[in-house]
Amino acid sequence: MAEGVSFTRLYQSITAQPGSPIWFRNWAEEIEPTLVVLRSWDPLLIPGLLQTEAYARHIFSMEPRATPDGVKERVEARMRRQRILDRGKPPLVSVLFDAGVLHRRVGGPEVMREQLDRLLEVAAHPSVFIQVVDPDCLPGLAGPFMIAELPDGRPDVISSDAPAQAQITADLDVVTSIWERYDAIRSWAYPERISLKMIEKARREWT
Repeated sequence: MAEGVSFTRLYQSITAQPGSPIWFRNWAEEIEPTLVVLRSWDPLLIPGLLQTEAYARHIFSMEPRATPDGVKERVEARMRRQRILDRGKPPLVSVLFDAGVLHRRVGGPEVMREQLDRLLEVAAHPSVFIQVVDPDCLPGLAGPFMIAELPDGRPDVISSDAPAQAQITADLDVVTSIWERYDAIRSWAYPERISLKMIEKARREWT
């Protein structure tokens, strides 16, 4: 057990319907606070763990039927998730995202400059690794996902996003498939030093 989380209860929750789409709301409360490695891929946006408040607010405000209170709650929840990076022993976080994300307008130039500054700031963290992926990477078009590596040899857990429902599972076949896709996507990633230069260049272009 780590940080008060019952891994037995957690594992039972995420394997109750192996291989089936389920909505497991406790990813942020039970999985992220305990993981030791988080690997993520996003073809469309800056990943949530690295988003600024302004960037996240604009995304949520554009959702269908968004309300001010709802947007505020979702932004606050997203900011709380980022506290895992401030732990005494933070997890290793490996982030991949499509190069087009650097040029996708979210909230205007000021928001984008602040967001790219945030990426450069977080990239200096010894446990965070950011790589930009070549836009010709077709395996990445299937959609965003995260792979959580848990402590004590527990099974990996994946979360893959969809507009209406997220799939969160530890089913071996699904996890293996996502791992294979992650490896395929990473083969298209630029080295970190090149990726950071690309971020710096994109930041200068947001004027």
